[in-house]
Amino acid sequence: MRDTGEGGGGGGDTDVNVKSEKDQSWIPKIIKKRVCTTFVEDSFSNGALCQCGGARDTHASVALGDYFSTAIVNHWDSAQHSSEYPTDAFGELQFAGASKRHSYFLRLSWDTPPSMVYTLMTAHWGLPAPNLVVSVVGGEGRTKVKTWVREVLRQGLVKASQSTGAWILTAGLREGVGRCVGEAVRDHATAASSVSLNKVVALGIAPWGLVHNRQQLVNPQGSFPAKYYVQNTSRDSCCLDNNYQAFLLVDDGSVGRRGGATGFRAKLEDYISHQRTGIWGSGSIDIPVICMLVSGEASMLERVDLSLKTSMPWLVLAGSGGMADFLSDLLENLSSAPVVQSSSEGDGEAVPSVDLKDRVAERVKKYFPAEVETDKLVERALSIYQNRDFITIYHGEQEGPNDFDTVLLKALVGASKQRASVDASPYNEELKLAVTWNRVDIAKSELFNGDIQWRYEDLEDSMTDALINDKPQFVRLFIENGLNILDYLTYSRLESLYRSVADGTLLYYLLQRRLVERLGTTASVPTRSNLQDSSSKVTAENIQSGPVTEISLFEVSGVLELLMGDICQPFYYDALGLQQISSKRRALRSASKLLRGDCLYREKRCLFPWASLFIWAVLQNRSEMATFFWEMAGESVLSALSGCKMLRELSKLEVETETKLSMKELAQRFENLAHDVFSSCYRSNESRSFTLLIRKSPVWGGTTCLQMGMGADARLFFSHDGVQSLLSQIWWGDMKRNTEVWKLLLTFFCPVLCYTNLISFRKQDDQQQEEQAKPNEDGLGRDSDSLYGTTIFSFSDIKHIEADAQGANTPRTATIKAITEYVLYFWVFTIVCEEIRETFFLGTMTWRQRVRVYIQDVWNKCDLIAIILFIIGLVCRMFKWSYGFGRDVLCVDYMVFTLRLIHIFAIHKQLGPKIIIVGKMMKDVFFFLFFLGVWLMAYGVANQALLYSYDPQLDRIFRRVFYRPYLHIFGQIPVEEIDVGKKWDMACTTNDTLIQSGAEPCRTLYSNWLVVILLVIYLLVTNILLINLLIAMFSYTFSEVQANSDIYWKFQRYTLIVQYHSRPSLAPPLIIFSHINLFIKRTIRKVPSVKIHHFVLQLKGKAANRLMTWETIQKEDFLTAQNKIQKSSDSERLKRMSVKVDGVVKHLTETRDFDHRLRALEAEMEYCSNALSWIVDTLAQGSTFKPPRPPPTLRDAFPSSSNSA
Repeated sequence: MRDTGEGGGGGGDTDVNVKSEKDQSWIPKIIKKRVCTTFVEDSFSNGALCQCGGARDTHASVALGDYFSTAIVNHWDSAQHSSEYPTDAFGELQFAGASKRHSYFLRLSWDTPPSMVYTLMTAHWGLPAPNLVVSVVGGEGRTKVKTWVREVLRQGLVKASQSTGAWILTAGLREGVGRCVGEAVRDHATAASSVSLNKVVALGIAPWGLVHNRQQLVNPQGSFPAKYYVQNTSRDSCCLDNNYQAFLLVDDGSVGRRGGATGFRAKLEDYISHQRTGIWGSGSIDIPVICMLVSGEASMLERVDLSLKTSMPWLVLAGSGGMADFLSDLLENLSSAPVVQSSSEGDGEAVPSVDLKDRVAERVKKYFPAEVETDKLVERALSIYQNRDFITIYHGEQEGPNDFDTVLLKALVGASKQRASVDASPYNEELKLAVTWNRVDIAKSELFNGDIQWRYEDLEDSMTDALINDKPQFVRLFIENGLNILDYLTYSRLESLYRSVADGTLLYYLLQRRLVERLGTTASVPTRSNLQDSSSKVTAENIQSGPVTEISLFEVSGVLELLMGDICQPFYYDALGLQQISSKRRALRSASKLLRGDCLYREKRCLFPWASLFIWAVLQNRSEMATFFWEMAGESVLSALSGCKMLRELSKLEVETETKLSMKELAQRFENLAHDVFSSCYRSNESRSFTLLIRKSPVWGGTTCLQMGMGADARLFFSHDGVQSLLSQIWWGDMKRNTEVWKLLLTFFCPVLCYTNLISFRKQDDQQQEEQAKPNEDGLGRDSDSLYGTTIFSFSDIKHIEADAQGANTPRTATIKAITEYVLYFWVFTIVCEEIRETFFLGTMTWRQRVRVYIQDVWNKCDLIAIILFIIGLVCRMFKWSYGFGRDVLCVDYMVFTLRLIHIFAIHKQLGPKIIIVGKMMKDVFFFLFFLGVWLMAYGVANQALLYSYDPQLDRIFRRVFYRPYLHIFGQIPVEEIDVGKKWDMACTTNDTLIQSGAEPCRTLYSNWLVVILLVIYLLVTNILLINLLIAMFSYTFSEVQANSDIYWKFQRYTLIVQYHSRPSLAPPLIIFSHINLFIKRTIRKVPSVKIHHFVLQLKGKAANRLMTWETIQKEDFLTAQNKIQKSSDSERLKRMSVKVDGVVKHLTETRDFDHRLRALEAEMEYCSNALSWIVDTLAQGSTFKPPRPPPTLRDAFPSSSNSA
């Protein structure tokens, strides 16, 4: 019926529906339906019905034509008497009147391969792969479900399924147990949070011929969606339930008959039980499947028997009626009869005794008195009895639904123990189930309570499962219970963790790019937008072709180099044997050669396991997992700053807004952790905390906390008092900080006063750092032992900039070169030498990295522009024909040199943030100019066309279109020219020839009123609307920066101090002497630098161990304090109160159960008392036995009982 697609949704769903229809157009080619092709007459219908349930009129002529063959057939069979055709019912299902998302449905033949159906549900329908499958069997039809069974389904089954991420399989119809499960799923979905990780998937598997109004689903091209009308919803019916996510409508060709989906459902359960759990099947166990029996008819016995033979566990709900009561009675009350060995059978099969068969037959007649073929039922029951180890009896009415998840776990574990090998740990399967369900509470109470001695081999697979599927609580639990991370994390396992990254994520995309680069693939690297399509095409053939092309540590190192930049040395190069290679091309060739070999490094232990796991978790944006690994890793301050750096770089590359925000939040969290831990360290020991900031880290590629914090833009961290104290100490050097300013100025103009007592110095109390420090040439500065250099950092910068600015005023004549001009050339030459020294002779990075770092600084760009402009101006003024242009260039260069003076104000606490405000406002002006430019062009062109009908002069046109409207904004409006009512003294003409020769054209008079209106509108928009918009933008920027001005100033203060610290003492042009001095010291005399240890310090041996131990202690103290604060918070108190209330409710429930039991015991006692009274009366009336004393009276019995009570 094609009308099912009408009015399915708004216009916004059209593209989605077309895409869904296109994605599922292959279904009719593979999935089939069944149609009865042989009419087998039903003897009870007088020839009107076929045994398939369909009427004679609904059968085709082919089914009715062969009267001879139909006459000899006694029983209709679906395999023989029905044929397959392409399915005509599939797609999405919309329940009329139900305001919820669409469900999926599919009509399929009973012999469809379950693998194909499972792939369709998970890959195309998007259903999450289950961690557990509970198949609810029985309870079908219009039989009334007991109240306590409803509670078990609602509070027990669905709640347990929600905590484990399970699929619940029922018939999916609005009747019996299926309706109860649907309502329970609906209630829990409403109560659960929208961000819940584990969603319950209710899957209905029903016979096609039993579904009411099934013709509404028929559409050979698929329905997207199909409208389904449900009638009589207040009572049970065979309509589909709108609370199910998907429906599999199994077609065996029959109509109106139950049981047609039983075989396919059993095959699907068996197939799912052999699939792996976790992301892309990365779990440690197969998906657990359990069948739950609720009541049931006698025909259900065959279903139970067949699935038990495939080792499928069953949970029988005792007391629910029917088959469930029969099996519970059979397995609990039937004593184990002796098993005799049959003498006629040579294979040694055990045959039940005759007594056991008789007792089973009695129970069959008791529970199913209407059944005729009792012998078959007895055989089935005996077969079930022999496989009773796979069956768990649950007395829901007595035990209650609260611990139903534990019951499911015990049932699955009990069944798995029967299948497990002898060498396997008896608790290993239970642990894997708990990890799969993410139930750490069950693991703590049942498995890690101190009674079980766990081996490393038992925890290894579960640890991998917990890591890949993001279950940090289990990772913490395993570590606390003895899992050695040093033995666990090898380089091979670390690579496998990176290979398990989910497709479509940013990390997966970055790794694939690096892998394509290593393999030398000529195909284009996929972008994030078409990652799932082109990435699979590019990498499927070239990447996933064998073990050689798998992701290795070299790709991980490339991703980290992309994120970290030049702050630290490449990661994992020591494991790959590339630590001596600086060129990227040579490293790429060496890595490719190594990975084509045996790769012996993979069997080695990871050098820094916790840091490696921390990086792995951060790259995947796993907040809780990364926080735990940070707690376990050493160098907590630097690790937190490194995580902040990686996350902020990842957020710049991420395209999804939600993921980008979560990355920024986690980055800020790590920056706060670094700030708080360093605060604890600074309060404990100031000198050690200073060492902590400048210590080179072997874990993080030889970087320091200050360098990493600068790269991570950690402004909050730099605003800490401890960091600022270190910077002040470096800035002041040996001089005391309380030195008056007038003394500094006096010493600046008279350097000889440095050697007097005018300026006081602090004593060198700490010489140990220099003794422990190893000389290293990758520092940020060069030595300067004179006080003059330490006191005139800022003044030297001002002097050399002002000198350049003044020197730009060259002589006006190009023929006579004064001596001052040569001084100016030399002056600029010394500045160029200093810039070259800063770029190429500082640090141990390659020259490309140094140039990249140099260009990243804004003020270095300003210096570069100033020098280039000076060279251009100098060259141009050497020639007469370009002398004027060179002079113009030098004038602009003077302006650039002068603007460079702004940088010196960054050291000032009040002026420093203003520089940042100006920079941000420049961005606001840039975006504002887009609005202004559009409106200015619109008005200028219209104004020019209305005032002057013809004007061929381009310079005049551009002035009047752009320049004049721009001046209008500032009030310069030529009213005489625009308004024809005013007298205009300008001589003009209307002659085209004169206008072409350059004469001023006359104004157009007839449309002048429109010019005035446009002028008013233009001024209204620009002067009021746009200007006020710009002011509002400026105000927002100013208030935002001003609120954090102290943080901004402290952050840029570090940059300024590092820059001045690396410069020589003298200013240009005298700086040439400092360059000569440095060349002699460093190159000829090989004297190491002393100032280098102010920002970079390398510790080894005991000193490094003591510092790391001290930092770890401070971190533990901080975490302990945080835990205390968290425990005392209101939310934690509410949680503890909630747990206590749950315990009280549980005790009250147990008390109620005890009350019921006492009442039952009182009833039994009353019955026994009456029976004894009857016996006493009977014996008293008889004359056969003469008692020696009279019987006790009733009055004597009650006081004794009351007294005893």
